[in-house]
Amino acid sequence: MNTPEELFHTLLGLGDEWEITELEFDQESGEVRLRIEDRPGLLSKQRCPTDKGEASLYDHGREREWRHMDVFEHKCYIQARLPRVPCKDCGKIYQVQAPWEGLSLHFTAAFEAMALLLMREMPVKKAGEIIRESDTRLWRILARHVAVAYEQLDFSKVSHLGVDELAARKGHKYLTIFADMIAKRVLYAVPGRDSATWKAFVKELKKHSGNRKKIKCVSMDMSVPYQKGVADNCPNAEVVFDKFHLIAKANEAVNKVRKAEIRRGGKYNELKETRWLWLKNPDNLTEKQIVHMERIDKENLVTAIAYQMRLCLQDVYLLPTEERAESRLLAWCRWVRQKARQARFGLLAAMVKVANCIENHLVGILKYWDQKITNAYMEGMNNMFQMVKRRARGYRNDQNFIMMIYFVGSKLTLPTTTGLTHSK
Repeated sequence: MNTPEELFHTLLGLGDEWEITELEFDQESGEVRLRIEDRPGLLSKQRCPTDKGEASLYDHGREREWRHMDVFEHKCYIQARLPRVPCKDCGKIYQVQAPWEGLSLHFTAAFEAMALLLMREMPVKKAGEIIRESDTRLWRILARHVAVAYEQLDFSKVSHLGVDELAARKGHKYLTIFADMIAKRVLYAVPGRDSATWKAFVKELKKHSGNRKKIKCVSMDMSVPYQKGVADNCPNAEVVFDKFHLIAKANEAVNKVRKAEIRRGGKYNELKETRWLWLKNPDNLTEKQIVHMERIDKENLVTAIAYQMRLCLQDVYLLPTEERAESRLLAWCRWVRQKARQARFGLLAAMVKVANCIENHLVGILKYWDQKITNAYMEGMNNMFQMVKRRARGYRNDQNFIMMIYFVGSKLTLPTTTGLTHSK
């Protein structure tokens, strides 16, 4: 029958190079401690990290302690004095790395893997409560792993870029998020939403073997600073104005028409509590909403006209060619202006602004039919980031938020098992 020491030796995968010399359970503190020492065979396999020279024992460093995964709900710690060895060729003295230690100073790789798994699924503070560590120490674990994994990312194949802003905190504080639209991963996040964010992105792109001249197209909203950023930093990129942002502008315009019609008086009862109704497509309406919409149609509301305009604009994106889309978009703009002249009290002014926007950005809008990319992935990730932010009840600073964005959106290679080796 195996002794407890032999059992833990097998579970930890220590092999022939290490041995557990002491196993202790402190009933008062409820903590398990394993003392591990190196065996003579360890040095024969050591090679200098500088020139691969053979090594010999110099001495043992001070005693160190690592928090390991719990044993039957009891905190478990590993204690050891790691050997220091000099290289026989260059004479440099280095410390042997223990197979159980993680990237952080006081935790094993298995404990870090469990902590990362919990932090991916829940607020950092809650994860700390479960594994009985402070959220400050968990943030440090996350920071080390994200920094190492992010540094290893390769951007050499980035050619289709998506960019969007993300509200980081109250007071109009924003981040700009850059993403690879082919690989579907976040590339870079930086505070701000002006053209300077592009300079920072190009600098980071170069660090990861990327080339700004290889970027063929950029999907984004109609932000003037972003347009300037592309023009100044990505000379070969075509700008594709995202269709979802354009439809969102039309949705916003419909809501402005609704508010204006209510303010004009006489239609309050018909339009009250209908804000979300106008955001839906007819196919997505419930039976109750369909009945409500049929009743609204009989009232000859200007808001209903604006809603039909939004649906017609949305249908343009179903057309197969750029030529037909251009013709339909220009016809849509003429139709909107004609209806606006007929509408009561200029209530369709917001839709006219959408028509003006389309004409002013027509070239970039039509690039959709050539490139066939949208910011749908970016919008989905933004929703995820906002959910993470709400779940964590805010971050202490932008860097923590950016770190979490990389953690959940950059497809980093992080430890995902509770074993002693890092695996993808």
